[in-house]
Amino acid sequence: MANPNINIDFNAWFERAQEQFRGLNPNEPGQWPLLPKVVTFALTAVVVVSLGWFGLLSGQDDELQAERNKEPQLKESYRSKVAQAVNLGEYRKQRIQVEEYVKQLEKQLPGKAEMDALLSDINQAGLGRGLEFDLFRPGQVSVKDYYAELPITLRVTGRFHDIGSFTADIANLSRIVTLHNLVIATANAKDAQGNLYMEATARTYRYLDQSEVDAMRAEKAKQKKGEKK
Repeated sequence: MANPNINIDFNAWFERAQEQFRGLNPNEPGQWPLLPKVVTFALTAVVVVSLGWFGLLSGQDDELQAERNKEPQLKESYRSKVAQAVNLGEYRKQRIQVEEYVKQLEKQLPGKAEMDALLSDINQAGLGRGLEFDLFRPGQVSVKDYYAELPITLRVTGRFHDIGSFTADIANLSRIVTLHNLVIATANAKDAQGNLYMEATARTYRYLDQSEVDAMRAEKAKQKKGEKK
């Protein structure tokens, strides 16, 4: 069976298409011929899709890329937390040990009511070694975050070995006492016994009682409130 010959006159087709676009009234698109309606609809769809892509999808694409960039950090954080979880039992044991150590240190800090007894112990340590106190002057209490510090200016006179024994006695007290700014020199060139004098600042420490802790917290809260203003 022979195929029929199909002849298409493209020039005539373009002429008819152009004819449909002539004299279009933009205020009456409903009365336009079919071809202008189809072309207008297609162009409108392209514009809407393009605006949607650049206005909406491109922003989401940026967010997606930002989340992808976080992935290596999240993986590293996950590995770190997994390692901590594996060693959780050991960490708990270490925490208990640290808490016990802190409690032991706290026992070496006297309370506010025990400070007078501690000062008396320091004085008796010097007298017990045969030293003469030329100066024993407690200073101003300095309150820190978790404890209070009391400096004491000392000047004692005695023999070298007795002064050395006195400093050892200070170190062996049941409460924490530290010596700072030590100066040891000859007391008197004419002293036949060869006595020396020692000047130092002894620092004792005590824990804060509840009223002091509350006062310090109130002061910090007041300062933060003032900074916000």
